[in-house]
Amino acid sequence: MSNMKSKQAAGTRAASHSTVKAIALAVAIACMAFGHQDVQAGNREQAKRMFDRLTGTPPSPAQLDDVTNKLMSSSLSETAMYIMDKGDARSSGFYSVTLKNFATPWTNRDRTVFAPLNDYTATVIGMVRDDKDFRGLLSDDIVYIGNGVSPAYSTTSNAHYDELEGTNADLRTVLVERTQSSLNGLPATATAGVITSRAAAEAFFIDGTNRAMFRFTLLNHLCRDMEQVHDTSRPPDRIRQDVTRSPGGDSSVFLNNCIGCHSGMDPMAQAFAYYDFDETQGRLVYTAGQVQPKYLINSDNFKPGFVTPDDSWENRWRLPGHNTLIGWQGQDDQVRRGAGAKSLGQELANSDAFAQCQVEKVFRTVCFRSPSDQADRDQISNTILPSFRSSGYHLKNVFAETAAYCAGQ
Repeated sequence: MSNMKSKQAAGTRAASHSTVKAIALAVAIACMAFGHQDVQAGNREQAKRMFDRLTGTPPSPAQLDDVTNKLMSSSLSETAMYIMDKGDARSSGFYSVTLKNFATPWTNRDRTVFAPLNDYTATVIGMVRDDKDFRGLLSDDIVYIGNGVSPAYSTTSNAHYDELEGTNADLRTVLVERTQSSLNGLPATATAGVITSRAAAEAFFIDGTNRAMFRFTLLNHLCRDMEQVHDTSRPPDRIRQDVTRSPGGDSSVFLNNCIGCHSGMDPMAQAFAYYDFDETQGRLVYTAGQVQPKYLINSDNFKPGFVTPDDSWENRWRLPGHNTLIGWQGQDDQVRRGAGAKSLGQELANSDAFAQCQVEKVFRTVCFRSPSDQADRDQISNTILPSFRSSGYHLKNVFAETAAYCAGQ
């Protein structure tokens, strides 16, 4: 009897195990079928998905029909470019919604999208719309304003852009390119794209020591914060006097931590030595040939420290070390030198990290996720990045290639 019960129990377990395997197999087949169906989404589904993600708004039935017809006779990337065509009202959402939300976090310390339209954001939108070389974002004498909008652009107020946003202006059509030097009084040689925009100055040149401008430029446009570039092997001779060499009386803290950021940052942040933001006037200030007092504060913290004499900068991260992975243009294992914000912006924007960062930001915007697996990485390195470079660094191409890749997901 006991033996019979054991056989019956074993049979029950086997049957149960078979049932579980059958259910698991069915689930797996269903998942594969669903995944295959998702990847192979039909033309209409793909057209809608691209329209939704590129413009931030659902298409009308007529728009969906139009885009679907385009997709049936063109490639996915060509259809994406069609959706973003600045000559057609269908693309308004791409410029007024998607690009605005894309760029706004770069304009403030909180990195929030809930910030007003400003000259920094408008310049990003205009450069993408007009297929400008996006590397010029950090160095060109450029700003975008609203055509015929009152109040006019002001160096002391954001009212011009508040009016654009308050009236729901179509940023696809209303923005026009101007030179910063013709509007804000800076010499053309002292302009540096969005670095010298009023919004960036208010956020990153205000108070402090101007190191914030360097840190947030690195964070927003090379996708690296100071922890990622920390390198204690660089010499400390360009670190300013305000950085104590014995925090809390312990010099090891400086040698193992502080030096890792300041030895690379301080020589490059010196490029901003002539800039400040005047809170009283609400405007960017530039004093050619005269170092701003903020570069000389707290000199008693370490008297032998570096005293900033001018706006000359050095990039010591070009020397052998892990920061060569940033991919500096013409990597030559030599310290690169320059003077002023414009040349530093060119140094940063010509790096591989700058191009990679723009692609990754677009990927997250369009695909609603970060690149996560080998397929994503291969698509970026083999298709999207080469397209960005070969197009003359037109960011619209990155949006098109990315939307095409994610259209079936």
